[in-house]
Amino acid sequence: MNRAEYDTILKDAIQSEIAAQRFYRDVAGKMKDAFLKDLFLGFVREEKKHQEILEGFRAVIPEKLPFDEERDYHVAETLPDPVVSADMTPSDAFALAMKKEESAMNHYTALAGGCTDPRQKEIFMELAAMERDHKQKMESAFVDIGYPEVW
Repeated sequence: MNRAEYDTILKDAIQSEIAAQRFYRDVAGKMKDAFLKDLFLGFVREEKKHQEILEGFRAVIPEKLPFDEERDYHVAETLPDPVVSADMTPSDAFALAMKKEESAMNHYTALAGGCTDPRQKEIFMELAAMERDHKQKMESAFVDIGYPEVW
């Protein structure tokens, strides 16, 4: 893969992270509940970190990216897509966040599946791993806090 291809991959990924930041910031602005507002603003900060990591990748191609696959509870796959509202429940807020991360993870995984360049495929898989990590963190919090019925 040449530098232009690498830059294109990373530019697209960076734009996805910026779009996620914008989405989470917009959702946070609609939340009346302080916990949910802080939760979504935390997601903005996490997506900003991903953006910064990806921008760092553009400067230097590392031999091995520092992300491991995390266990996937598959909780997001069992939940319906919630509608954003000011009165959103904590369980709906987590469901929405998990769905967004699942979508990003699936997008990067699909891109990797279509790659013939092994290095480019690895980059897409590492991006998918980053999104899987976000999804896993949200699913863990969802499971650790308790089932939505107790909220």
